[in-house]
Amino acid sequence: MPYLKTIDDCNIYYELAGEGATKPTIAFINGTLQTTVNWKPVVKAMAANFKMVMYDGRGQGASDLGDKPLSMDLHVSDLKQLLTELNIQQTAVVGVSHGARIALALAANAPDLISRMVLCSISTRATFRAKMIVRSWYEILQRHSLDAMVWAALPHVFGRIFLRDNEKHLERIVKTIVRRNHTESLRAHLAALQNYPPLRNVLGNLPFLSLLLTGEDDPLVTREGAEETAAICGGRHMELEGIGHSIPAEAPQRFIRLISDFLSDG
Repeated sequence: MPYLKTIDDCNIYYELAGEGATKPTIAFINGTLQTTVNWKPVVKAMAANFKMVMYDGRGQGASDLGDKPLSMDLHVSDLKQLLTELNIQQTAVVGVSHGARIALALAANAPDLISRMVLCSISTRATFRAKMIVRSWYEILQRHSLDAMVWAALPHVFGRIFLRDNEKHLERIVKTIVRRNHTESLRAHLAALQNYPPLRNVLGNLPFLSLLLTGEDDPLVTREGAEETAAICGGRHMELEGIGHSIPAEAPQRFIRLISDFLSDG
């Protein structure tokens, strides 16, 4: 399996796809509880037209947690080093939730690396409820099990329609998420999340086109905050009806169509 060895000897797992494609590269950035596996349906559908790189951030999937405390600066440093290692001088970036935060931090740190950006499930106005949801996941993980934490997270990371339609499969979904994650790493990730600066602190007008996608049934973001985020970035916001926080999983075909059209336009 391919790994990047970071400057502090942390192994970061990555995958490449669509290497014979002629269109620009896309870098996919995972959200919390996600790994490169979550992008497989998207990558399969887009491999004929785009070069793509997926990777597990520190503590995710097949990547090491490392010895350093997790931080946004560390995540950005890892991504920059990965792009350099792969000789990717410029790429479109697609990030979900925590991955969208990394994408915005990369844009603030090294905007020349980015050609276009798709942000999913993020907004400036994190409600007190959203903060308590994330805190509850951390507390459950501290006191109980990863299995219990994932069950508690399901109603917040998936919309009502997806949960209803997949009721018979929820046990399997939980087992899959648990299998792909590690308690110690996720505990470190959730602890770091609570110390991130406000999103508004890293926002600014972006020198490239950006698209922000949010779900109408997402308790972790607000429409007003998403619209404000898009306005500050100089981008466009689209809200998907009946969809929750996990847009690529809940509406894969629409997600693929939207980002393909956006990244191909012009």
